[in-house]
Amino acid sequence: KHFRRNAIILFSLTGPQLDGTWGLIDAEGAVIPIQHFDGDRYACLLPYMPESATQIFKLHRLPYNSVHALTGVAVVQETENSISIKVGNELLTEYHHSGVPARPYFYPLFSNSRQEVTRAYPMRNDVAQENHDHPHHRSLWIAFGDAQGTDNWSEEEGHGFTVHKGLLSCVSGDVFGRFSTDSVWKTADQSPLLNQKLTVTAWAGNTNDRLLDFDIELAAAYRDISFGDTKEGGILSVRVAGEMDETHGGLIENSYGGFGEAETWGKAAHWCDYSGSIEGIRQGVAIMDHPHSFRYPTHWHVRSYGLITANPFGYSAYTNGVKEGSYLLAQGEKLRFHYRLLLHEGDASEGNVRGGYLDWVAPPQVDLLPLNDEAAVKLFSQNKQPIACDERN
Repeated sequence: KHFRRNAIILFSLTGPQLDGTWGLIDAEGAVIPIQHFDGDRYACLLPYMPESATQIFKLHRLPYNSVHALTGVAVVQETENSISIKVGNELLTEYHHSGVPARPYFYPLFSNSRQEVTRAYPMRNDVAQENHDHPHHRSLWIAFGDAQGTDNWSEEEGHGFTVHKGLLSCVSGDVFGRFSTDSVWKTADQSPLLNQKLTVTAWAGNTNDRLLDFDIELAAAYRDISFGDTKEGGILSVRVAGEMDETHGGLIENSYGGFGEAETWGKAAHWCDYSGSIEGIRQGVAIMDHPHSFRYPTHWHVRSYGLITANPFGYSAYTNGVKEGSYLLAQGEKLRFHYRLLLHEGDASEGNVRGGYLDWVAPPQVDLLPLNDEAAVKLFSQNKQPIACDERN
């Protein structure tokens, strides 16, 4: 009942994995690349589909095998300390995993219009309209303030660490690029607390949107771990660029229609969005929580000075003591979090954050039919809906 724009479609194909380069072709010859995702699943990006529509494609082997410079995603271990993600030959972000003060972080983070949408401090000190507070707010990062009493959130004296162990996989492609890493959360004296597996997937696209998926797994491999009830932290966090924060005219919005810190801080919501103008162009950063995440929908530690973070533990502060949010993760068990980061132009409404969220949690239904199916052939020949987006894009 809503239109689709750059929607990610996952579908299964039985039998051996397809070799070479394949795509979906419509009746007018337009091609949508597909890429092996995992197991028997393949992925593609549907550029546009009107409300209540059906689109028919043929699965077809393509006569080339290379990442498209204009649309594909390249993930590269650039240095021994960092991994870069490029979309259409333009840098999207870099993951700095080693040689860092306390824990890995992503910086810079670029919108499609080449604006840096996260704060440069403390990596850089020369950007106007940036407050030099909270030096542990390093652009985009994963952390929490009380893991078995260890503060793996701040960089204050006695803080914990997240130590990178290694790169598990690295994939580039026409539809997405992805990498996975192993890390260990440690105490101030370097005793291991938790194992972290992080998988980041960046999606290609031909719109102004940029999509990054974060699959985070925390495993109590060494002992029972208690996650404390504290607002100081969040599993996935962003500090937006200084020009975007609420004190400079930015806007915070959530999935329930809340506006500003007063209506969104500490509230549980399916997504939370922060938008503001950078050099006259309005940009937005949305973090979305998936139904498969621990304690979905998460609560949000989101501040007028530019912080937005998903925190499923800080209930006491968020509910004035009505609820308690600590959690004991038994040795051998795991917590899993699934977040999507959407970079868009405009505010949450103009950036279609609501529609993008529904594309993620309730994607279009896919039916597979044999090529000799008469009904399928008839539908294919009648399917003349253009792929090009209409005025709502």
